[in-house]
Amino acid sequence: MGQVVTIGLDIAKSVFQVHGVDAEGAVVIRQKLPRARLLSFFAKLEPCLVGIEACGASHHWARELIGLGHEVRLMPPSYVKAYLKRQKNDMADAEAICEAVTRPTMRFVPVKSPDQQSVMVLHRTRLALTRQRTQFSNAIRGHMAEFGLAAAIGREGLGKLVEVILDSADDRVPREARVCLTMLVDQIRLLNLQILETDRLIRTSARATEVGRRLMEIPGVGPLLASAMVAAVADPAAFKTGRNLAAWIGLVPRQNSSGGKERLGGITKQGDRYLRQMLVVGALAVVRYVQRNGTRRPWLLQLLARRTPKVAAVALANKNARMIWAIMTSGERYREPQPA
Repeated sequence: MGQVVTIGLDIAKSVFQVHGVDAEGAVVIRQKLPRARLLSFFAKLEPCLVGIEACGASHHWARELIGLGHEVRLMPPSYVKAYLKRQKNDMADAEAICEAVTRPTMRFVPVKSPDQQSVMVLHRTRLALTRQRTQFSNAIRGHMAEFGLAAAIGREGLGKLVEVILDSADDRVPREARVCLTMLVDQIRLLNLQILETDRLIRTSARATEVGRRLMEIPGVGPLLASAMVAAVADPAAFKTGRNLAAWIGLVPRQNSSGGKERLGGITKQGDRYLRQMLVVGALAVVRYVQRNGTRRPWLLQLLARRTPKVAAVALANKNARMIWAIMTSGERYREPQPA
């Protein structure tokens, strides 16, 4: 039996599948391992190349295996799919991972540190809290509409409904419904406090790094986006150009080209949806500011003359993503464009 040089590891919650080959590609190991035996199994092996599909727990196992002396490479699952033969199971997945990790053109995901993952947990927690607040707000609006009470869109409209709910003298809301609606109001108040706390922590994390402070100088990039970019992009040098980063976020046009003829459509919407959403929202704020004040942004003004504001915002988000990559890799600060 030859020495193992490459291993494909299919991770799961409790059972892991290992597929190892030697230098000539012959299968040496094909074994299932429980969670408790995984680290002890790799501790007995000589240092080798280990491929893992990038997922939530992959960064933890990558750090553990790197600590044992192995070289670990994470790959997007969609790129590993092409090497899967016929039916999908743990054994076939591990074999496909082992094959994909040795390809010279394969793209890899940098391993995140615990601090970077902690910041992303903070962002995901805030996103979940804001969704719950929207859910409770819509529930209050829907229940109040059943009694003929409607309000305008926004916080002010919701505040007027809350005033009616908390006014026990208002007989437009039945007593039984008022008790339940008061519970929803209390939940919204608690969520508002928790969201403010997460905002404070995110603002602190954005200002704690020198890169985050430089990114916040870009118009349309606030503490939320700066903090998320620093945490999500572990190594900006992994992207050769700013366009590669924009493509990873899903902001470049979708291609359907053939025979030397280019056919471009809308953006791909691949990659990180959270980063893409914040980039577009930040760019839309810049577009609205330019529409009101007409500042020195000739490129954006010319684009607004030809396209709708939302299309211009997506184009600006693409441009901001490339500027973010340039600032993160070069170490320079943002410079306001000067008119020709």
